[in-house]
Amino acid sequence: MRKFIVIPDSFKGTMSSRTICSIMEEAILRRIPGAQVVCVPVADGGEGSVEAFLQAVGGEKRHCSVQGPYGEPANGFFALLPDGTAVVEMAAAAGLPMVGGARNAERTTTYGVGQLMAAALDAGCKKLVVGLGGSATNDGGCGAAAALGAVFLDKNGTSFVPVGRTLKQVDHIDLRNLHPRLKEVPVIAMCDVDTPLCGPTGAAAVFGPQKGADPAMVARLDAGLQNLADVVRRDTGKEILDLPGAGAAGGMGGGMAALLGAQMQMGIETVLDTVGFNAMLDGAEMVFTGEGKLDTQSLRGKVVLGVAHRAQKAGVPVVAVVGDIGDHIEQVYEQGVTGVFSINRVALPYEAMKSRAADDLRLTMENLLRFYDCARKTGLA
Repeated sequence: MRKFIVIPDSFKGTMSSRTICSIMEEAILRRIPGAQVVCVPVADGGEGSVEAFLQAVGGEKRHCSVQGPYGEPANGFFALLPDGTAVVEMAAAAGLPMVGGARNAERTTTYGVGQLMAAALDAGCKKLVVGLGGSATNDGGCGAAAALGAVFLDKNGTSFVPVGRTLKQVDHIDLRNLHPRLKEVPVIAMCDVDTPLCGPTGAAAVFGPQKGADPAMVARLDAGLQNLADVVRRDTGKEILDLPGAGAAGGMGGGMAALLGAQMQMGIETVLDTVGFNAMLDGAEMVFTGEGKLDTQSLRGKVVLGVAHRAQKAGVPVVAVVGDIGDHIEQVYEQGVTGVFSINRVALPYEAMKSRAADDLRLTMENLLRFYDCARKTGLA
C-alpha cells in the first residue's frame, strides 16, 4: 500500500490545518485510491492545539472548571494522549477570545492555565506540553505558577497573585510548595516566537497593544516584567531577561522556564516528537506540508523546515504547498524540501484569494498528483 503523510500548518486567516489536511487527503485518494494517508494537523500552541493533537494521535479530552482571564468561572480542558502526554493550550483558560472587547493586559491572569496544568498532573500524565499562544495576559506566567503552589510576596511579606499591573510589587518568590509532580514530569513550553522578556522587542511592546495596552500601559507592563526578572534572578539564580522565547504569551515563556522548570521548544519540534513523526516516515512515499507564506521567516524553524529536516534524514521527499512564496527561499531546497508550489493560481492579492483558497488548494494538489503519477508511470519518479 502506498503511504503519504500530510502535515500542514494553517494558512492563517484562510484555512485551518484540519481543513487543509482534509483537502489534501481527498485529493490523494482521488488520484491514488486505496493509498494510506496519515494526517497530522499542526497547531502553533494557540487555540486548537488540543484538538489538533487529538486528531493526530487520538486520546481523551478532559474537562475541568478553572478561572478565566479575569478570574471568572470558565470551562477548561486538556488532552491526555495515549502515551501519557498531556497537552494544555493556554488559550483555553486565558485566551484573547475569552475577553471579547474587554481587553486589559494589566488585569488578566494565567491562573486558570496553572489549574489546567495541575489537573493534568493529578490525572497522572507522564509529560506535560503547554501551548503558549493566543493569550490575553501579561503576567509573566505568575498566575499559572501560583495555581501550582508558587508564593509571591510583596515588600511587606504579604502574599498575592500578581497580574500585569502588580508585577512591580513582587519582592520575593517562594517555590518550596510547588506541585510535587513537577519534579518528576517533564514540562515543555511549546512556542514559535523568540521574543525576549522586555524592551522594544519584548512581550509588552510587541504583544501588549493587541491585548488592550496603550503606550503608557506598555511601559508599565514592561517595567513589571523587568522587576520579575530581577527577583527571579536573585531568588532562583535563573536569568530570563534575554532568554529567547521568554516574552511569549505575555512573559509566560520566561515564567514557565524559571518558576516551573519548563523546557522551551519550537512548536513544530514538539508536534513532531509528540506524534512520533520519525516512526511515521517509515515506508512513506512522500510528505505534503505547507503554510500560509513560505519566506525567509520560514527559515527560522517553522513547520515546513521542521518537517523537511526530519524527512530528509529518512530519505522521504517533501512537497510544500503554500499560499504564497516570498523571495530568497532557495535555502529550503538544501534543507530537505523537494519542491514548493503556491496555490495562488491567478496571482490575486491576499484579500481577494481568501474566498477561493480551498478550491485553489484542491486544484493545485490535483495538478501535482497528476504530474507525479505520470512521472512514476514513465519511470521519471
